[in-house]
Amino acid sequence: MMIENRRETNSLITSERVIELSDNTFVVDAALIGELLQLPASEVPILMRAGSITSACEQGVDEHAGQFRLSFFYRNRRARLSTDADGRVLRRTVIDFGARPIAQSHHQSTAGSEKLTPAAQQQGERT
Repeated sequence: MMIENRRETNSLITSERVIELSDNTFVVDAALIGELLQLPASEVPILMRAGSITSACEQGVDEHAGQFRLSFFYRNRRARLSTDADGRVLRRTVIDFGARPIAQSHHQSTAGSEKLTPAAQQQGERT
């Protein structure tokens, strides 16, 4: 039995720019990733480097051209950010799969995806 809780926030509401895109690399504020995955922002870069937080990027096509979907996986949670080409977050979703962890195959980054990097703004660190 799998318990799934889904929460969508700021649905279809464009927020201030919180994601940077440069040289096929997305830089996402560690505080935002931490909020979505229920972690302190200071732990996000450490967990990403260790491979505990994994990510994937998908580029929109057809009616979603110019948009990207960034997915972050940690233990039993999947967080997704949909963004436009200017880095504005269009949609945020989080799914908590309960006591059952996400299958390891879902934790792998998509081949050929842009690189996703957390921005540890509190420490002035870029990874």
